[in-house]
Amino acid sequence: PSLLEDIVVLRSKSHLASEHSSFVFEVINQNKKGGTMKLRTNRRNIGIIAHVDAGKTTVSERILYYCGTIHSTGEVHNGAATLDDDPREKAHGITISSAATTVSWNEHSITLIDTPGHVDFNIEVKRALRVLDGAVVVFDAVAGVEPQTEANWRLADDFQVPRLAFINKMDRRGANFLRTVEMIENRFNAHAVLMQIPVGSGDEFEGILCPFSKRIGVWSKELGDAPAWKSPEEKHLLALNEARASVIEAASLFDDNVLEAWLSGREISEESLRNAIRVGVLQGRLVPVYCGSALRNIGIEPLLDAVVQYLPTPEETNWNGPSTDKGTVAYAFKVSASEHGSLVYCRVYQGTISEGDRLINSSNGRNERVSGSFAMHAGKKTRLDSAVAGDIVTLAGLKETSTGQTLCSDGLNFSLEELKYPEPVTTISLEATDLAARDKLMSALDRIRREDPTLHVSTDPETGQLLLSGMGELHLAMVRERIEAEIGVPIATGKPQVAFRETITHEAEVKHLRKKQSGGPGQYAGITIKLVPAERGEGFSFESLVTGGAIPQEYLPAIERGVRNRLASGFLCGNPIVDVKVSLLDGETHPNDSSAMAFEFAASEAIELALQQAKPVILEPTMKVEVQTPDTNLGSVIGDLSRRRGIVCNQETTGSGLVIIIAEVPLANLFGYADQLRSLTAGRAGFSMQFSHYSEQ
Repeated sequence: PSLLEDIVVLRSKSHLASEHSSFVFEVINQNKKGGTMKLRTNRRNIGIIAHVDAGKTTVSERILYYCGTIHSTGEVHNGAATLDDDPREKAHGITISSAATTVSWNEHSITLIDTPGHVDFNIEVKRALRVLDGAVVVFDAVAGVEPQTEANWRLADDFQVPRLAFINKMDRRGANFLRTVEMIENRFNAHAVLMQIPVGSGDEFEGILCPFSKRIGVWSKELGDAPAWKSPEEKHLLALNEARASVIEAASLFDDNVLEAWLSGREISEESLRNAIRVGVLQGRLVPVYCGSALRNIGIEPLLDAVVQYLPTPEETNWNGPSTDKGTVAYAFKVSASEHGSLVYCRVYQGTISEGDRLINSSNGRNERVSGSFAMHAGKKTRLDSAVAGDIVTLAGLKETSTGQTLCSDGLNFSLEELKYPEPVTTISLEATDLAARDKLMSALDRIRREDPTLHVSTDPETGQLLLSGMGELHLAMVRERIEAEIGVPIATGKPQVAFRETITHEAEVKHLRKKQSGGPGQYAGITIKLVPAERGEGFSFESLVTGGAIPQEYLPAIERGVRNRLASGFLCGNPIVDVKVSLLDGETHPNDSSAMAFEFAASEAIELALQQAKPVILEPTMKVEVQTPDTNLGSVIGDLSRRRGIVCNQETTGSGLVIIIAEVPLANLFGYADQLRSLTAGRAGFSMQFSHYSEQ
């Protein structure tokens, strides 16, 4: 009865959530009156996304096994997962870089990308979702919706990627299926459709109820055995019927025949229900929910069936291509660089790419020649005769192509939008042991930076030290390990430092004239400029409000360049100034002595004067921290967060003796937090964090 009541509550919430569609996909060959869905291709491009330790790589490993790609499974905790082929991934038991492979299931080809779950490597998720048609979001049944899952879900919204939910680890103590479903509904305003219901949880997890077949699936302990489907016991019938009613209600929103049959009490075919659910998924208005235990090999086959049944084909996604369908268009979403050359991961959106083809990088105007195309299976590659629209492949021979750039046929002149990368929040210093090692270090950094655009390399102007900035301590630690492995010698690193920023708190308007004469051509440039604080996270904007030709148009780029350069060097302590709007109001010129260089210098000087009036402040990165701790250690953990200038935003009890604490903490106070948390809780607590916002120090 309690399960029945919970399902009724979720069903009513789902009906309300269905009114809020985050995006709409065009559905091809869909007969709304209940006709059979005819798919134009048998290809799917999907990603597996989740919070760290939710089990997505284990899900991917089981998918490879059941699809026949591998003949035995390797476990993440043993460093033997197939898709974690990097030595650092095997050593640390985490996914660092997204890995692609292609499998076959029921005569369908599925390209699968397994993505990292740690916030430091979120760029891997972003660029994978940029080219994928669908996604499977994996949830930990004990933890529910975790911070990085939220971030990944928002990215999927941004890129309009339909998705399925798989609630994993139902065999763990404290697993709560309906609580996780409710969190999905509430956190994402999603319409979750219960395509399966678990029978029991934890040690009592027996199997899965299917509302479509009205049967219960039970898996044996032997890997590879097909589930046994049998009639449910009487105690399961109420929950099963309510779940089926919930599915029918969701389907009725997208098929009039289903609605009419439901209202009149007629039997509704399984095919009609699945077709209607598929329409809702493609429109981004339904999220089918599945469950199981990947480690115990439970629930993978139905999940694969769902990928084929509900996620879109490449032809069913709107990619806003060029007006002509002639020619080739491909998008480079990742680069794998080595001393022996680079492989560029591409999604082909239009046309065909074969060995020897010449393409134009429309993002930078460079000519490229393809020396080969390959299908990837983790770190292994298989040569292809050609790559066609809908394929995700790697191309060899591309020397001038970076992440986010577009390749197309000569004369097509079409570019897809490039990715935007987050600013780094942590910096360390690097120092080689000798000059030879420093040359190797710089070469390695050049390769790694081509792969990872979130890394920044600079030099400290005072000490001359080489500085490496990235997305967090783990990110920089993995880069250091890779560098040492590539160059063969250890490198010294300084302590992590926080990447502070500066901003202004008041408006300032300055009129400035640069007038210099030294025998030859002079410098004459007059400008009136205004600085206004922008909203947090809005960044920098520049506009010219000059009228009447007071400043010639050819000088405006130089003025903006002078403004940007001055803001980049900071005012209080050398940190870049962000979130500021700059308006050019007026100016004056000299017929002989005005030049672009004079106006660039004048703009920089005017910004310097304006900053003195605008009351700059220092901003520090603040992280959203989620701590899972036993309730017996709650007081100690909260006290430690307070000492770190943390603000507790929410507390939630999971019902299994654990408390989830959500807090905002300055990044500068989180270095070494993992060790302190283990000490406070005898190793029983864990935490995750992601960047939240910049706040005044």
